[in-house]
Amino acid sequence: MKIQEIREIIKLVDQSSLDEFLYESEGTKIKLKKNEKGSFNSSSETFESSSVAEQPKPAEVQAPIVQETPKEPVVEKAAPTSVDSSLHKIVSPMVGTFYQSSSPEAAAYVEVGSKVSADSIVCIVEAMKLFNEIESEVDGEIVEILVKDGQLVEYGQPLFLVKGN
Repeated sequence: MKIQEIREIIKLVDQSSLDEFLYESEGTKIKLKKNEKGSFNSSSETFESSSVAEQPKPAEVQAPIVQETPKEPVVEKAAPTSVDSSLHKIVSPMVGTFYQSSSPEAAAYVEVGSKVSADSIVCIVEAMKLFNEIESEVDGEIVEILVKDGQLVEYGQPLFLVKGN
């Protein structure tokens, strides 16, 4: 793969809505990830073909791997030190982007200290341009919000801690 082809791939990924791109072919591997600003920072590594019997590739043909800090904020895995067993976790039912309100101008659905009832909306998780309202399964009070507005969340990831009534 030529440098110009790599530059074209970078340009196409940069102009697209993709956050991550991986290309592998004949022992060449290119991995692109956008950072928070949507641009690329590069570092490179080369990989050799897994079969030694194949023709060796010239060094300039080996494609660099362009790696970035992920676009989404790092999810903090640390749980509160004093997690009460009576606390209920509201978890994300899907992979997507967490939003505390229906629009940037609107107030958050809930804040720490907010009272919630079963089936009350606590946030939105956007997945593939679909906005999914997430509801509380229990009556209680929001004790902690575990993710930040606009953060990428995983399936089953705790979003809120609720102290039940």
